Amino acid sequence: MRGPAADRLRRLRWWLTVLFTVMNTVGLIILAPVIIALDAGRGTAETDKELQVVTRPVLRLLGDTNATDTTRVSADPLNADCPQFAILPGNAPSFEPYFSAHNCTPVDRKVLDDLANRATSTQTNFTTDQTALNGHQIRVDVVWFKNQNKPGGAVLAWTDVEDQQAAHQRLAWVVMAICALLIGVAALVGYWLSGRAIRPAMAALEQQETLLAETAHDLRTPVSALRTLAETALRDPQQRAELLPRTVRLAGRMGDIIDGLLVRARLAAGVEKLAVQPVYLDQLVGGVVEDLPTDGARIQLVTAPTMVRADPTLLSRAIGNLLDNAMRHGRAPGAAEAIVTVTVANGRVTVADQGPGIDPEVGADLFERFNTGGGGSGLGLAIVRWVALSHGGDLKVYNGDEGGAIFEFQLPTAE
Repeated sequence: MRGPAADRLRRLRWWLTVLFTVMNTVGLIILAPVIIALDAGRGTAETDKELQVVTRPVLRLLGDTNATDTTRVSADPLNADCPQFAILPGNAPSFEPYFSAHNCTPVDRKVLDDLANRATSTQTNFTTDQTALNGHQIRVDVVWFKNQNKPGGAVLAWTDVEDQQAAHQRLAWVVMAICALLIGVAALVGYWLSGRAIRPAMAALEQQETLLAETAHDLRTPVSALRTLAETALRDPQQRAELLPRTVRLAGRMGDIIDGLLVRARLAAGVEKLAVQPVYLDQLVGGVVEDLPTDGARIQLVTAPTMVRADPTLLSRAIGNLLDNAMRHGRAPGAAEAIVTVTVANGRVTVADQGPGIDPEVGADLFERFNTGGGGSGLGLAIVRWVALSHGGDLKVYNGDEGGAIFEFQLPTAE
């Protein structure tokens, strides 16, 4: 579908897609740092808890009087395990420093002394991040204690957090990758949802364009015939009495066509139902043939009484389109006029012509809108098929054994 209105709807779809994607992107941008920060906090909390499991028991092993007797400390299993710990004096060297037996991560002694001095000077416990001698990041928990009722030293425990930080970094990359993937998915979902959102508008626009095209298609033949009758009556006043009734009938047919188009539009919009009633199909087809201009064509009509339940206005329009199609395309090569044979029986209207027939490559696509075997707008047969299907019938086409195309318009018979 083309045109400014269709282009605006397509642009609206892209804008809706962008809006949906941006909203999801903003949400992910807010959520991703929260997840990364929570993981970092969780890792830090676990490390601090692991270090406190060392520093607090060691502090209790020093004795209730906070003496610096490390006998019990050296005998405890913590002494030979990781995390590594040390008992260091504060600002004044009141006792010999003590280091656990298992060397887990080498740390500069000056760094540890500075941390012990800081704890005893400020009489505060704290946890800090430092760098080990091997360049790895470590986490250090520092707990000060009194010696002889004076700030005398601190217990320090530290552990390597390089693996934890690497895992955190991997998580951060995974979160960012998932966010990028979700943004892409959000864009696709937004495009799909926006397409569904504007689908009714696109359908309404397409219906409007189709209605205009069908109006032009259906009014082309009667308008041309009406103009011919008017010009003939203008040139020859003696024929006016004969031409005037035909002109009136054509004008009435044009009004019926317009009414039928409006009904079709209202039916498609779901605001109106088919005006179904018992109809003698043979009589209706006979009336359409009688009123149809047949310049350059001859219609042979064979009927048998048959009744169907249908909307007479839409049915007349469908039969008229079939006949008009046969007269325009059903002329045999070299023939002076197109000969069309119409047979009505058992709820079936068969229209056969002597033209070149239907191209096998076109086939059933001939009934699609704007698809034509040659010359026309491609709406006439699409309208006929729509009328047949809306009444529970069908429209078929095939080539005759002796040439020409045969259209079968079938409706259920009335009981």
